Amino acid sequence: MPFACPECADPGSLAIAASIELPSDSRSDEIAVQIVGCARCGFRAAAVYEESRRGSLDAEAVDHAGYRMAGERLDDLSALIGACSEPGNSGCRCEAHRRLGQVDDSGRWCGLPETTGSFAMRYSPDDDPSVVAGTGTGD
Repeated sequence: MPFACPECADPGSLAIAASIELPSDSRSDEIAVQIVGCARCGFRAAAVYEESRRGSLDAEAVDHAGYRMAGERLDDLSALIGACSEPGNSGCRCEAHRRLGQVDDSGRWCGLPETTGSFAMRYSPDDDPSVVAGTGTGD
């Protein structure tokens, strides 16, 4: 699913290039660390998708944010994700899953190290599931 690039503002050129699913933590049922890149301007960054389905039966909370990182750190993260033979398996015990899936004493995921800023992962207007067909507005 394409996203809007925060660098060049192209509405559908930012895409997920790599992803690794991490174990759930004390807050989120799903955690995925991603590498995203823009086909138009070459912008690259990390992203984190977190989803929680805790609470009432129809409760769901999603947070999808992008994170700027120094080029070398982003390359290291990309190589770490690429080294896992089962990136879609949150129960994998490889080095990438162990390093990226660390939690603190309260059981909360520690997040990405060495980020230099964040941005919203916004869907391309044509692919935004919150947009009501034919109205051009979201709910």
